[in-house]
Amino acid sequence: MTRAELLDRLAVLLGGRVAEELVFNEISTGAQNDLQRATDIARSMVTEYGMSDRLRLVSYERPRQAMFLPESLSSEKQYSEAKAAQIDEEITRFVDDAHQRVRDILSKRRLVLDELAHLLSQKESVPGDELREMLAAATPATGSMPPLEPALILNDTAEDDNGL
Repeated sequence: MTRAELLDRLAVLLGGRVAEELVFNEISTGAQNDLQRATDIARSMVTEYGMSDRLRLVSYERPRQAMFLPESLSSEKQYSEAKAAQIDEEITRFVDDAHQRVRDILSKRRLVLDELAHLLSQKESVPGDELREMLAAATPATGSMPPLEPALILNDTAEDDNGL
């Protein structure tokens, strides 16, 4: 996957959490799995794929170990505590940036968010064509924030049953 595709995936995973924040001004445990998956993607982007501008083209992936060796026999990380702190900061930055991106998108399209929530309260799912029409109608004429790829939203919601 490309960096842009992974960033879109982060945004999609955070969509339900951001919708809760905007609609209810509260958060719940409902997005826990999505948050874990988003963090895992961000960690891989930083530690395995060299996609961090700050840490550049270095892989900090854990060393491979034999399947049957206990963890106590495996070697420890191959980088300093300072580098570990930088990795943590970059993971947090990726997730925070995605969170802000989704917040901007859903804030600008709050009416379609409310309309979609109402529609989902009446029926179990929204067909892809209908969702695409709703998103197209709500796309702002101006603004620098690129919309999420509707196919990515549809693929993720079908996979996770998030509804948003």
